[in-house]
Amino acid sequence: MFDRPSAGNRAILVQLDFGERDFGERLDEFHMLAESAGAVPLAVVKGKRASPDAKTFAGRGKVVEIGQMVQAEEADIVIFNHELAPGQQRNLERELSCRVIDRSSLILDIFALRAKSHEGKLQVELAQLQHLATRLVRGWTHLERQKGGIGLRGPGEKQLETDRRLLGKRVSLLKDRLKQLHRQRQVRRRARSRSEVLAVSLVGYTNAGKSTLFNALTKAGAYAANQLFATLDTTSRRLYVEGAGQIVLSDTVGFIRDLPHSLVAAFHATLEETAQADLLLHVVDSASLDRDQQMAAVQDVLKEIGAAEVPQILVWNKIDLTAAAPGVERDDCGRLGRIRVSARSGAGLDLLRDALAEIAREGSRQDDALGQPDAA
Repeated sequence: MFDRPSAGNRAILVQLDFGERDFGERLDEFHMLAESAGAVPLAVVKGKRASPDAKTFAGRGKVVEIGQMVQAEEADIVIFNHELAPGQQRNLERELSCRVIDRSSLILDIFALRAKSHEGKLQVELAQLQHLATRLVRGWTHLERQKGGIGLRGPGEKQLETDRRLLGKRVSLLKDRLKQLHRQRQVRRRARSRSEVLAVSLVGYTNAGKSTLFNALTKAGAYAANQLFATLDTTSRRLYVEGAGQIVLSDTVGFIRDLPHSLVAAFHATLEETAQADLLLHVVDSASLDRDQQMAAVQDVLKEIGAAEVPQILVWNKIDLTAAAPGVERDDCGRLGRIRVSARSGAGLDLLRDALAEIAREGSRQDDALGQPDAA
């Protein structure tokens, strides 16, 4: 149990164990997600199942337990750390007599809170509408009624059909606007390519310290906080690296396991910046006990956006929390593999700059070699 809040969305958190080995880490992350969305967790309901229940996801007995917790704690909302089908969400709301949302809706809500740029807001709205469209198809039975009455009489179109049509128009408009912004970004990217500037993108699990590292390297002052999805909008800055000249460093949205597909699709234009980079700095929270699963989740998203083949260097961040020493690790062929740093204290950042200079020089040599005419 938690202390009763005086304000905010009072929430009951629900996470069921389907046999995942990282149940505890998922629960900690879920708690942070809920708080990032502005919810105040009152209690956590846990349980084990072999598979989800078709009607209510949690099963009859567990739903009764959740309902008792909702009444006892006077909760406003129940949040599942799982993906709920529209029918399951509708059935749960009927049984619990309160609002129920799933993991995807929770993440979308956080993105809506964090979006600052015009493009970021468009992308979040698109993702929300695409998620809502799945609820329109099967979840909104209360809208299946004929319009009628003074001022509402018409050709007989059902309210659900009207909502679906209006939603479709808005989705098309958002996609058109995002395409225009995408074309503008392509023009800027081609200009960078012509100037032969090395393009480096920071990627990693949310809250791994990407923005703190970005600020430490570029002095950009980008927003950085100990919260999930502190950064949504891609920020790029030129960075002078001694021995290699200028490079372009980009800070990107953090990834998370089970990231909603609608969100990946909506942010595809922004994430394409990652796929088009010359090098990815994969920032890892080395102090996290869940780091292996977090790294795997990042690789899954990179694969989904077509960036799996972009060269990577692991940046083992937050060594100030693990007492590890700054250092550089190479493979048997001498290639850079992992660099241990602390973005907060600055330890090891000189090694990271040296690594970027080395890669930039290697890229220049390769370009020069490609430009040489045949000896014949």
